[in-house]
Amino acid sequence: GVVLLISMTGLDQDMMQRNLSCATPRDSQKNIVLTAVSQIFVIFLFLVLGVLLYIYIGRTGLAMPVKGDQVFSLVAVEGGLPVFVGILFVIGLISSTYSAAGSALTALTTCFCVDICAQSHNEQLRKRAHLGIALVFVLFILGFKVVNSTSGIDAIYILCSYTYGPLLGLFAYGLFTRRAVSDAAVPYIAVGAPIVCGLLDYGTRTWLSYQFGYELLLLNGLITFAGLW
Repeated sequence: GVVLLISMTGLDQDMMQRNLSCATPRDSQKNIVLTAVSQIFVIFLFLVLGVLLYIYIGRTGLAMPVKGDQVFSLVAVEGGLPVFVGILFVIGLISSTYSAAGSALTALTTCFCVDICAQSHNEQLRKRAHLGIALVFVLFILGFKVVNSTSGIDAIYILCSYTYGPLLGLFAYGLFTRRAVSDAAVPYIAVGAPIVCGLLDYGTRTWLSYQFGYELLLLNGLITFAGLW
């Protein structure tokens, strides 16, 4: 849990950009603490909402959905609520999703234009990249719906075990060592570590009857660290 939190928050470009944009290091520290405190209340409200949705389904006799992340949409659309309330539910869901997707789109567009194309002032390229990445997002969502057999949050954590592992390894390497790395080799290590983890997961599941859970993130980071070393 701690490693997941460090990876998904401390190594997330969108989250850390808030601290990097503060005027002084002291302001950044205050921002980190205040964000952590405010998140407690936000998470508590989400927890209360989830409990109320489950109580409502039990009281109205609705069939419990197979996946937990379908509860919200079930109550909003088929829960017998007034149409206006159902519309408010859907608007709330869309607005919360757009706030996350929008920042990710901006971050990926910036990364593509600045780091890959080295053209930060090309407005036409930025617009095309933004549109192209948005279309890729749509394809990923449609594909995710087809192949995913578990709840959305569980699938996201599994995916994060693969995508955040190299970031965790790079961060730990820079924090705990002073050894130089070969810049040309880093991309191959960052791509290779999740592939190795995928093969290990498949092998242990097939031959040892053991399936990795979220600890795959830690293994992924260790493999990245070893590769950099």
